[in-house]
Amino acid sequence: MQFIENLFHQHGYFVLFFGLLLEFIALPFPGETTMAFSGFLSYEGVFRWEVLVLFAFLGTTIGMTITYFIGYFVGMPFVRKYGKWVLLSPDKIDKTKIWFDKYGYTLIFIGYFIPGVRHFTGYFSGIVRLPFRKFALTAYTGALFWVVLFIWIGKLFGPQWRAMFELFERYAKFGIIILVVFILLYLSIRFRKQLHIWIKYLVKGKDSDSMNK
Repeated sequence: MQFIENLFHQHGYFVLFFGLLLEFIALPFPGETTMAFSGFLSYEGVFRWEVLVLFAFLGTTIGMTITYFIGYFVGMPFVRKYGKWVLLSPDKIDKTKIWFDKYGYTLIFIGYFIPGVRHFTGYFSGIVRLPFRKFALTAYTGALFWVVLFIWIGKLFGPQWRAMFELFERYAKFGIIILVVFILLYLSIRFRKQLHIWIKYLVKGKDSDSMNK
């Protein structure tokens, strides 16, 4: 923490930008801890909260974009051969590939909250040639949610930020699942009429297909 604090005193907002950019290229940097601490500094009036979010968002999205194009243009052989130089061990690569094959776009979004996974989703998105527009939409939305959440933890809880940060890290997976469930429930209630019409349309379409057969 003393090292991170010194970095902020020396380089200000750029600590978040370059630190998160390098983290997503898979170089060692405590991104979540740094964001939460920066939120605490915002609580103390040292930095502006919205500027912290901007720099963190730009660093994250640029890092993810770089890894996407590395994967896109050089592919898996390059990553396997040179990945060890940026902490991409074969075990981590294989583990992330299994997750990616199973969850796809969902993993790009929730992967930010899974240690050891968020660093590789950009590479795999490029390797499997996901359309960049769809990748960017999912990755950038997830990045915004991720940086706002962790900076907000530090700003909201102030001196107790570290205890709340550790608590969140411990239960993050469950929290994300609960959050997704609540969002789906809200959307289903908010757009229930449109959903009902859409379901009726699908049912009619299936019925007409079966009659034609």
